[in-house]
Amino acid sequence: MQQIVSLAPQDRLGKRLNNEVFVYLAPSLRGILGKLSFSRVSDLEEIRLRHNQPLLLRLGEDDFFLDPFGNLVSSPVAGYKVTAEDIWKTVQLICQGSVYAFEEEFRQGYLTLPGGHRVGLAGKAVLEKGAVRTLKEIGSLNFRIARAVPGAAKPLLPYVLNFREKGIYHTLIISPPRAGKTTILRDLIRYLSYGVPSLKFPGINVGVVDERSELAACYQGVPQHDLGPRVDVLDHCPKAQGMIMLLRSMSPQVIATDEIGRPEDVEALGEMVNTGVGILTTVHAACLEELEERPYIRQIISRGIFQRYVLLSRRKGPGTIEGIWDSQGNEVSRKCSG
Repeated sequence: MQQIVSLAPQDRLGKRLNNEVFVYLAPSLRGILGKLSFSRVSDLEEIRLRHNQPLLLRLGEDDFFLDPFGNLVSSPVAGYKVTAEDIWKTVQLICQGSVYAFEEEFRQGYLTLPGGHRVGLAGKAVLEKGAVRTLKEIGSLNFRIARAVPGAAKPLLPYVLNFREKGIYHTLIISPPRAGKTTILRDLIRYLSYGVPSLKFPGINVGVVDERSELAACYQGVPQHDLGPRVDVLDHCPKAQGMIMLLRSMSPQVIATDEIGRPEDVEALGEMVNTGVGILTTVHAACLEELEERPYIRQIISRGIFQRYVLLSRRKGPGTIEGIWDSQGNEVSRKCSG
């Protein structure tokens, strides 16, 4: 593969980005990003490429354009303008020259890179019988940088672990976009899998339904995130179907999945509760009241499926825990992190 940009050797994230992200960018883009100051690389969350628009980076809470000399600028006029060739070469590098081999990923609208990083795609949808078969004429790419944050879920452990049953309380993590719900969920899975010796909690078997490849981020069948030694992953599998499959095939003590909300998810969750398997999942919402406005989530709440509700925000950075409630709406703990 072509030359890799040089970053400070002490910057482990920078080296990861070299090997797992930057090598998939067109050479012109890679050269510009290689000029970015080392201190800002650690804040990098997204790299957005849009045809004929300036190169855009999300660094923490802020968006910046990147000029041809690697300087962060606020004016879009000063930013390096991404060309069709930049996007085409980037897609070719990601797909290793064989776009057709990734048709299913194009249909889903994203690709997974080594290290668990994801590339979102936008372009012209090709329909077949009213459903999207694939995408072509790609005009936008969004590189989302994956970060494991060991210990992110530690403040939750006393409230979601069921020590008496050596399992977990059925837990729903509620979070607006970019508030750390997937990171927290991934870390909870890791704790369950390894066990928590300091709390005298043994490791337990966890089945993960990773419909959008965000939790384990499997690449060529291998999880790119460390979820521990007691985890079985169903990658790219619809949540409702995957929960039933894991229940029948892998005898999990906990089933974890991300972003519930469809009617079939509600039905599958109901079946899980009746089997004694712990449930760990997430939903997009900014507050508890917002959940009530979504019919299928309201149905889950009214059935009393979940024993713990965890609300996250970005108030003090991603993963800020605003509160934890039980199934009766009683507050268990508030602002226990961030």
